[in-house]
Amino acid sequence: MGQKVSPTGFRTGVTKGWKSRWFAPKSNYGEFLVEDVAIRKFINQRLNRQPPYAAVGGVEIERTREEVKVLIKTARPGLVIGPKGAEVDKLRAALEDLTNRRVSINILEIKNPDLDAALLAEGIAEQLKRRASFRRTMKQRADTAMQAGAKGVKIQISGRLGGAEMSRTEMMILGSIPLHTLEADVDYGFCASFTTYGTIGVKVWLYRGMFGETPVESDQSAAAAMTRARRRRERRVTGVGGGEAAPSAPAQAPAPETK
Repeated sequence: MGQKVSPTGFRTGVTKGWKSRWFAPKSNYGEFLVEDVAIRKFINQRLNRQPPYAAVGGVEIERTREEVKVLIKTARPGLVIGPKGAEVDKLRAALEDLTNRRVSINILEIKNPDLDAALLAEGIAEQLKRRASFRRTMKQRADTAMQAGAKGVKIQISGRLGGAEMSRTEMMILGSIPLHTLEADVDYGFCASFTTYGTIGVKVWLYRGMFGETPVESDQSAAAAMTRARRRRERRVTGVGGGEAAPSAPAQAPAPETK
C-alpha cells in the first residue's frame, strides 16, 4: 500500500503559509469555508477555462470585518486587469454579487510560469485536449521546467491515454523529489483534461530547491539562450534569404582576374 500525502498540505503551517487567512467563530466558519471554495471555483472558471485564459496559478484569500481581500497569482496580469482596469472591475463586481460582501482584488505576477506546478499541469492538460502525444508532452514540459531552474520534476497522468480502451497511469521523473523533507520547496499542481474519449487527470510535483534558495537558471539553459541570441544576431546581419549578403560579392570578384 502506498501512503500518499499532498506536498502542499504536508508543509502548510510549517514551511508554507495558509492560502486562506482569516479567523471566524464556530457559527461562521462553515459559511466562510464554502465561500472561499466558491470564490476559487469562480475565478478558475472565469479566467482559466474560458478567454482570456489568464494562466492563474493560485488564489489567496484574507478577510477583515469589512471586506474580503483576494490575491490572484497569474502569469498574464495584463489580461486579468484589462484596458484601464476594466476587466478587474468586472471581476470585482461579480465576486461582490457572489459573496454579498465588499471585495478588493490584488494581482501578483508569476515571474517564471515554468516553475509553477499548477501552470505546468494546466499546459499539459491543454495539449492533451488537442490530441497531442502524451509522452512527448510530458517530456517537453519536464525538460522546460528543468531548464528554468527546477531541481526535480515528477509528472503523472491517468486515464484513457491515447484513446485506449483501458485506462492506465503513466509517470515521468527527472531529477529528485524529496517529498519527506519539510525544508524542501515542493510545489504540487493538479488539472483535469476533458477529452472526447474521457477525462485524463494530470498531477505535477516540482522541486525548486530548499526554502530560502532562489532557483538558478541551469548552465544548459543559459548556453541555449546564448546560442539563440547569437543566431538572431546572425540573421539580422545576413538578412532573411540573403538580403544583405549581396554587397559581399564584389569583394570576391577580383579572384578570377588574378588567375
